[in-house]
Amino acid sequence: MFQHLKRLFILLFIVMLAGCSLSSSGEEKKGGKELTLLFNFPTDTLDPHLDSNYTAVRAGVGETLVKINEKLELQPWLAEEWESKDGQHWTIKIREGVTFHNGKKVDAQAVKDSLERAIKDSQAVKAALKIRKIEANGQLLIIETEEVFPQFPSELVHPNTAIIDVSEQNFDKKPIGTGPFKVSSFEPGVALKVERFEKYWDGKAKLEKATFAFNEDANARLMALQSGDADIIFRPPVESLEQLEKEGNVKVQSVPSLRTHQLTFNMDSPYMKDENVRKAIDAFVDRKEIAEQILSGHAVEAKGPFLTDFPFTPSYEEKKHGIEVAKQYFIQAGFKVENGKLTKDGKNVQLKALTYSARPELPLIAQLLQSKAKELGIEIKIQQVENIDEYLANNDDWDLVTYSNLTAPRGDAAYYLNATYGPNGALNYAHIDHPQLTKIINKLNQTVEVNERNELAKQALVIIDQEALHSFIVHPNIIVAYRDNVKNWVTSRSEYYMLTKDLDVDK
Repeated sequence: MFQHLKRLFILLFIVMLAGCSLSSSGEEKKGGKELTLLFNFPTDTLDPHLDSNYTAVRAGVGETLVKINEKLELQPWLAEEWESKDGQHWTIKIREGVTFHNGKKVDAQAVKDSLERAIKDSQAVKAALKIRKIEANGQLLIIETEEVFPQFPSELVHPNTAIIDVSEQNFDKKPIGTGPFKVSSFEPGVALKVERFEKYWDGKAKLEKATFAFNEDANARLMALQSGDADIIFRPPVESLEQLEKEGNVKVQSVPSLRTHQLTFNMDSPYMKDENVRKAIDAFVDRKEIAEQILSGHAVEAKGPFLTDFPFTPSYEEKKHGIEVAKQYFIQAGFKVENGKLTKDGKNVQLKALTYSARPELPLIAQLLQSKAKELGIEIKIQQVENIDEYLANNDDWDLVTYSNLTAPRGDAAYYLNATYGPNGALNYAHIDHPQLTKIINKLNQTVEVNERNELAKQALVIIDQEALHSFIVHPNIIVAYRDNVKNWVTSRSEYYMLTKDLDVDK
């Protein structure tokens, strides 16, 4: 508690300083343009290879070899071009004229060193890239993957593969990247301050300085925007949007995301091992109420992990929902109704649900589930944790969790399927080990032809749906509010790119 209050105090102090230094937030001071962006997820490290919040890339400090545009198409970034004749041996040309923030040239050897560090330090990166061997020759990078891996370039979009100068140190506080901004200072969990990199390869940034601050409290973010201490805030409270849109000096963007709010079931839980229990819980999830009431219409109901317009999304069978449907599934799982309550082996049923406040709607979803379960005589105890990924990686004392996942950030199904359902997947907190599903995913990984890949993804998704391996709730919009003097802001569907070279403020 003390640590949380300390961080909050420091954050308020920083945004106050930001406000004072700009006289009116986002305006120029002594000819330089500055702004403050307030994000909802804090981070304790800037190491791009380890930070699950991708702060270095989001704040314009680091860049990857490949990026993705708003049409979900791959684009060259630090890599000028790439090719492979067999999907396993890749030749990547590194862009000429790029330097790190310390002035060192970015050549293939520097990229090789950075990728090798990422693979060494991050099991998730190692599993995602599947690299067997890397060779460097001038500006050419030669990579051999462990197997035929046609989606390899899309994995190079991931922010955890950002290229940094690994001959330096202090990666967690001051990584030396290639982006339009370099690190000035970093207070873990509170704020990152950056300044313009004057020798940026793609032209100087319009902003001279920026602050990328953190606060998990949606109301605190809203107050910072209204007071002028922040220029851009992520995920303001949805109940505030109507009022914000009426204010003349604030703009609101609500953009369909590639994210899914879901229930993750712990397959090591005695209850959640039973398919009928998972189907019962899925049946009493009221998606319409969540989309329309909790998210005020800024979401669409989910049938699976991906939006329905993706070519790899199958046509799902329509399901029946409601309390009575849920009750029948529980009965099929061996539960009995005694005195109006469901019991198992003569005992009352109690489940532990985890949630977290960085996405303020998730605790509300957990409370709604708690209310629905109570109608069946089932008690759901809710535990709110600060760092959900850290908790899930280190604890197994839970039954289900309200979780949010960026499922198709590169416009491909393979990333999510591998990370979430692979036995060693970085996001497989549910401990799913499904041989048939794994076989399909492995075949998908080795298939080059697009239509065949889509069909394999559909097969995997049908299994996930039929066995209720997860319960998919809604696809939320990305909601950003910003002051009207902010120019060239783009709400990225991938959620990867925020402080860009084109971001600007009016005087």
